[in-house]
Amino acid sequence: MAGSILDRLNQSVAQSRVGKYFCLEGSGARRERVGSKFTTEIRAGLTTFVTMAYIISVNALIVTDSGGPCVCENAEDPVCLTDPAYNECLGTLKLDMITATAAIACISTLLMGLFANLPIGLAPGMGLNAYFTYTVVGFHGGNKIKYETALAAVFVEGLLFILLSFFGVRQWLARLIPQSIKIASGAGIGLYLCFIGMQTSAGIGLIGADAATLVHLDGCDRDATGVCIDGTHMRSPTTWMGIFGFILISILLTLRVKGSVLYGILAVSILSWIRGTNFTYFPYTPAGEASFDYFKKVVTFHPIQMTFAKMNFDLNNHEIWIALITFLYVDIMDTTGTLYSMAKFGGYMYRNGDFDGSTAAFLCDASSITIGALFGVPPVTAYIESGAGITEGGRTGLTSIFTAFLFFVSLFFSPIFASFPPWATGPALIVVGSMMAKSVQSINWNYVGDAIPAFLTIALMPLSYSISYGLIAGIGTYAAINGSIYVLELISGGFTVENVLPAWMQIIICKINGTTYVDPLDKMDEEDRLERELAARADAVDAKIEIDTHGAQLAPAPVEH
Repeated sequence: MAGSILDRLNQSVAQSRVGKYFCLEGSGARRERVGSKFTTEIRAGLTTFVTMAYIISVNALIVTDSGGPCVCENAEDPVCLTDPAYNECLGTLKLDMITATAAIACISTLLMGLFANLPIGLAPGMGLNAYFTYTVVGFHGGNKIKYETALAAVFVEGLLFILLSFFGVRQWLARLIPQSIKIASGAGIGLYLCFIGMQTSAGIGLIGADAATLVHLDGCDRDATGVCIDGTHMRSPTTWMGIFGFILISILLTLRVKGSVLYGILAVSILSWIRGTNFTYFPYTPAGEASFDYFKKVVTFHPIQMTFAKMNFDLNNHEIWIALITFLYVDIMDTTGTLYSMAKFGGYMYRNGDFDGSTAAFLCDASSITIGALFGVPPVTAYIESGAGITEGGRTGLTSIFTAFLFFVSLFFSPIFASFPPWATGPALIVVGSMMAKSVQSINWNYVGDAIPAFLTIALMPLSYSISYGLIAGIGTYAAINGSIYVLELISGGFTVENVLPAWMQIIICKINGTTYVDPLDKMDEEDRLERELAARADAVDAKIEIDTHGAQLAPAPVEH
């Protein structure tokens, strides 16, 4: 009964204008997303949100370390670690950042869903926020660049992104990336997700830092200072809770239970909210009590008081231009790698390396950076955690719209959504990472010019903790190994107007020349249709031959007289 109701709902939405706009299966749209259903998109949006929800509290903690607009005037304590007035200001700043993070995640993800029709969530970028806080501004404003000036640099970077995206430069740069590197970036991001999911800050705590070997098997008990206690490896209750969540999700996926990832996250979270256990998220410590007091509020809203539109466009310091350029190239690489990998993972990438809504996606990302600067947050970027929603069946912008709706709800229920333990969401990242790694089978490992760059791309993304560095290593190695061939292709005009200029420019050129513009994606659709027809005919011929042969074998032998 419930199944028939959901089927009717899915069919009704698919046949509506909403279904046709978002290209749901059965909508009659030109390029329907295979397997996309309204109820599946809703579940996928919830999964993406739950997997991303940690950014609400984590980004607030990181940006608060910059000091924001708070002013430290204590000569005896240059960074105001013990200054009461400064710490009170930091408390307000943290609440501002919780609101700002949820608000910009809501707006940017909504833009991606509405205009690009992609199941991608956006929020202030992890890594970029650390660079913004600790390298550009400094701990409690310890560097020469002030928080307000850094925000101005982020705002300018967003404007540059909008221009690059509007004129197709950003998409053109993305299409220059070799196909083997694009494929490898999916597997590299998968390992990167797995690495995040195994750490303590956003995962199950299975992997930790080591002075001699950089990383080691962790899962240990820690003292009051956070240092791992010798002889306690793999004895941490929260690590074993994360392993339980990982096994639970894996079993549910094996049984093909819809919502497996979401059920695993919720199960571990609810168990971890119970106090008095050795794996609780709210231990009886000062920090645990503070978290539990916030959790008990359930419903609360804190308006932004200190960070809205606090930009200072005094860009005379050369260091701010270095930061702006760094933001620019890291964002280009991160967003390009994430969007193309998610398109490949979701099955809506075309043979020419492009995907539906690519121009709109880049414009949404660029606009979100500029809007985010107004809210006082570091650069916004596409999130690889979107892969969790894609795993649940998300294929269209409806996934993003529901994720955005939940970020809006989190503005009022932030105590709940900021309390998902990292060992509850970490297992989902590990599972999604394992699924993304399957793209390596499409790499031509027999050709060194593809194999080595692809391998470096995959290896350096998790090891350098950066998608952009992995892409830079892969592209640089590819250019070095295949340099002469690549240069010859450029000189010979291997890149035509068709795959360089954005569609709106091609339409204008065609009108000036008096010709008809044909969408390249429509050409590929027609080619794919012809290939399918030829394959079907070949199958029919093979089936007929098999039937004829089988019939001949069953026919009675002629009687000899």
